Amino acid sequence: MTKTNVRNVALEILLQIEKNQAYSNILLNQMIKKHEVKGKDVGLLTEIVYGTIQRRDTLDFYLAPFLKKNKKLDQWVRILLRLSLYQMVFLDRVPERAIFFEAVEIAKKRGHKGTASLVNGVLRSIQREGLPSLEQIKDEVERLAIETSHPVWLVRRWIKQMGMEETRKMCEVNCTPPEQTARVNQALTTRDELIQMLKEDGIEAKEGSVSVDAIKAVRGNLAHAKAFKEGYITIQDESSMLVARALGVEKGDQILDSCAAPGGKTTHIAELLEHTGKVFSLDLHEHKIKLINEAVNRLGLENVETKALDSRKASENFKAESFDKILVDAPCSGFGVIRRKPDIKYSKSESDNGNLARIQLAILNEVSTLLKKDGILVYSTCTIEYEENEGVIKAFLEQHEDFMLDDSIENYLPEIVKPYIKNGQLQLYPHYFGTDGFYIARLRKRV
Repeated sequence: MTKTNVRNVALEILLQIEKNQAYSNILLNQMIKKHEVKGKDVGLLTEIVYGTIQRRDTLDFYLAPFLKKNKKLDQWVRILLRLSLYQMVFLDRVPERAIFFEAVEIAKKRGHKGTASLVNGVLRSIQREGLPSLEQIKDEVERLAIETSHPVWLVRRWIKQMGMEETRKMCEVNCTPPEQTARVNQALTTRDELIQMLKEDGIEAKEGSVSVDAIKAVRGNLAHAKAFKEGYITIQDESSMLVARALGVEKGDQILDSCAAPGGKTTHIAELLEHTGKVFSLDLHEHKIKLINEAVNRLGLENVETKALDSRKASENFKAESFDKILVDAPCSGFGVIRRKPDIKYSKSESDNGNLARIQLAILNEVSTLLKKDGILVYSTCTIEYEENEGVIKAFLEQHEDFMLDDSIENYLPEIVKPYIKNGQLQLYPHYFGTDGFYIARLRKRV
């Protein structure tokens, strides 16, 4: 595939994301297959797509002075300029002459000579005059928002929650690519054995830095490894691996995973049960249940039962006090995974958090009746929002005097995260260890 075609595919992906609110990660994989993108071109395409989305507002700020006379640009032209400028500013290894030539070629094919001339003129003006300075933005919050391409409302919200410095660190990390990590199926092998197995498959990996179950890719794609196909690993972020550990799974446990798709935590729980007990795995959508079943089958697990069901109606399907442990990995705003899904930060609104918090609390209220006395309920999200995390747990405990936060969570989590555990709750921000942002609370039902 030629470089021009790679950029053409990148343009098509970015256009669909903007027009149809398509998910970047799903669409990227679909387009790689459709256009048969291979080898190094996959890396270039991925970098251009994610980088352009991650830096969208910064790129628009840089482009603005050069587009004053062309405010009514076609959407695809603006996106072509963004992805070209992204390469100029953030990809040192791509020569500018190649960027200009390819952008002009795409403009000719999609538009006309006038469009090609405009694209060439804008890019050469930027090359000649340089980028406008972010220092001209006097408001510190607005400057941070533009510099790191986050909505101003979100930056203000985070500053109020965690202060300016922590917000800055997190916003900056959100603009970097995530590392690929995988969970080792310790029912089948050890981390050391798995790393050696991958080496023989031409993939270099090392131990993860946070989870005892994790390996981290150094070279090669873990999802393409023979070990993945044979059920030795599951692609999962290290922070997400802590959730099943926080449950304190014991052999023979009957466990409910109430919001389970795509199945990473369900399968981890099942592995920790060591061929005993059972995990009842629920999700609202039938197509997502299919994803869970695929993961269960790939890993050769026989102690998982799946069901398409709204967990807010769980008591209609299960008896009261029938589970030893319950996991509520709740639907959330996802602001902890912005590095993996950068389009999230543009698609959410300030009102979303309140709506989600109501759903999260409703799920907790419903499934709590299904937990045995002295049983454990773990609540987790991949967000960093107080309203969806501590706020939901606070509201739940106010309504349920028979539940309490459980400090013994420290006994189940690695030493490295213990400084961030407070009163039975763990909040990880992405800049702590380079993981996804994650919240985990462990609750115990009183006897």
